[in-house]
Amino acid sequence: MSEETDGRRFHGEPDRLRSKERLALLEVDRVVALSIEGLGSGRILDVGTGTGIFAQAFHTKGFEVAGIDANGVMLEVARRLVPEAEFKQARAEAIPYGNGEFDLSFLGLLLHETDDPVQALREARRVSRSRVVVLEWPYVDDGHRPPLEHRLSVERVLDIAKRAELEHVEHQRLTHTDLYRMAVEAGNV
Repeated sequence: MSEETDGRRFHGEPDRLRSKERLALLEVDRVVALSIEGLGSGRILDVGTGTGIFAQAFHTKGFEVAGIDANGVMLEVARRLVPEAEFKQARAEAIPYGNGEFDLSFLGLLLHETDDPVQALREARRVSRSRVVVLEWPYVDDGHRPPLEHRLSVERVLDIAKRAELEHVEHQRLTHTDLYRMAVEAGNV
């Protein structure tokens, strides 16, 4: 991990991830609904799960959920709050699951923190049968964390997706975030 990448990673307390203010910014229900639209049921991998906010929301919608995170302290919280899910300590660039094990891989506010965002999306694509969804902070100085220099522009995310062979991408600007739905194969966006 480089000093530059380390500066982009979340170093706060796990409780801060679940603050009312932050949850309001995330629009969890809306993000989950857009992510699973047209999928029905199945398995979801929450890449960079943190404290399991999205893993919990996907589980509530009837999906079987697994999550990975590089931070063991975050995973302890996720395991406690979402005991129905399977959590493993791992980096997004080396997902410890087999090809096509999930219907959807979800990267929530993670891509900007990865050491190699192209490899992270390649891995998410590899383990997904249908779709990869990326949620990121918009590339605007809105006073929220992270700072602008740690964020990814729409053009940058689209370039990363193309390099990861995820060319069928839908971008949607939400109230406080940007959502990208990427099809593993044409027609699955």
